[in-house]
Amino acid sequence: MTTAKEKNTLVGIAYNAYDPLTARKQERASEESVEQTAKEVLTAVTELGYTAFILPLHKSFMSFLNRLKDLNADAIINLCEAFAGHPQLEANVAAAYELLGVAFTGNDSRTLALCLNKFKTKAVLKSCGLTTAPAKLIDTPDGKLDFPFPAIVKPNTEDASLGVSPESVVTDAEGLAKQVQRILDIYEQPALVEAYIEGREFNVAVFDDAKPEALPVSEIDFSKMPEGQSHILCYEAKWLTDDILYTSTPPICPAPIEDGLKAKLQEAAVKAFMAVGCRDYARVDFRMDKKGKIFVLEVNPNPDISLNAGYARALAAAGIEYKAFWQKLIDKTLARKVKK
Repeated sequence: MTTAKEKNTLVGIAYNAYDPLTARKQERASEESVEQTAKEVLTAVTELGYTAFILPLHKSFMSFLNRLKDLNADAIINLCEAFAGHPQLEANVAAAYELLGVAFTGNDSRTLALCLNKFKTKAVLKSCGLTTAPAKLIDTPDGKLDFPFPAIVKPNTEDASLGVSPESVVTDAEGLAKQVQRILDIYEQPALVEAYIEGREFNVAVFDDAKPEALPVSEIDFSKMPEGQSHILCYEAKWLTDDILYTSTPPICPAPIEDGLKAKLQEAAVKAFMAVGCRDYARVDFRMDKKGKIFVLEVNPNPDISLNAGYARALAAAGIEYKAFWQKLIDKTLARKVKK
């Protein structure tokens, strides 16, 4: 039942619109998915009884800010993952809300900026007693490339598995040098060279309602991957629905694991969530080696929240309706606004 409060509350849903002139062609799938997510969230929010509108962020940031000010929403649902095709500017969008005094869902600009830098995030997680894979940051073609194999090479400041391909796992110096050079050339940023953890992959969604709580654990099933392929969730496996790597890496939630491992993963997820200063929601990714040791891969403070993505799957496994999730986030956002 719609209340008077909901009828009088204006909610904006901001997202970064796909622009073929700024986005890399091979990464179109992840860029375009954000618009579909915004439409799904709009449906959920309007069904809750709120007056809502979609606010796309195109190539003119000033136009976006002017519309934001003109519409004067009570709360913004922030789905922006980039600006002008650059995930590195994700935190700047949140910072603009903060400068304007706009209340918004999700993580603040400091946490978004920190988590985008994988190498710095590792340092923070390790300082809080969490285990991460050994890694090195290489920012020049002439950097020293000696590193134990196997290793995985990825851009240091991208998300959504951008820059991660089946060839990213390397087993010799030649492959390492080639992948480092690819990151430096294409993504124009340092390459993160990290120990490749052979084993199982899990992720845990964390929902900060009254307090941060871990949702049911999800596991990536690599059992049907083509022979010889490294067991990683590369870009193709995450986004290209017609690719064999996508169809052969289904997520299982809840994961079929014993209670002890479940508790260990959920506890580590909440600890990582708090270590990097998250609020509202996030997802923590893990690898577990063949000896059962758990490594935090990264914290995603702005995960895909679409209906067919892992976070919504975890909500469903926990018995939390999609609409109820957004109701709680809107309530929290409005409460933050009142406190200012």
